[in-house]
Amino acid sequence: MARRRVASGNELEREYGYSRAVSIGNRVLVAGTAPVWEDGEVDPDPGVQAFRCIEIILTALAQVGAGPEHVVRTRMYVTDAAYADVVGRVHGKVFGEIRPVTSMLVVAGLLDPRWKVEIEAEAMLLNERTKWGRVLGGR
Repeated sequence: MARRRVASGNELEREYGYSRAVSIGNRVLVAGTAPVWEDGEVDPDPGVQAFRCIEIILTALAQVGAGPEHVVRTRMYVTDAAYADVVGRVHGKVFGEIRPVTSMLVVAGLLDPRWKVEIEAEAMLLNERTKWGRVLGGR
């Protein structure tokens, strides 16, 4: 199976040995995504941070031919339970019709103290050559 990597441009990818996303077969995995703008700034609002995380995720997915409709799982990490509603509503604006399985976890902290939210995603690409039966091991 061909393995495609999507880079974010962060110099730590090579040093730490990770990719923004990896596509292998019909599966796309997007790494934990922080709410950082190109200039390194971080908006303090958890709702804006959630939108930024999802924007970065959708950009990575697009690089391998996927979109929000292909997302089957998300994981949302928040540093305070008080952020759950606003982050959940942002998630719902993007994925409300798609309704992937998801988890929201409250964590003690994230790598940068400015981050209140971090989000991961998994997607499945299905096309004429990849039918659900084949994905699940059927004929």
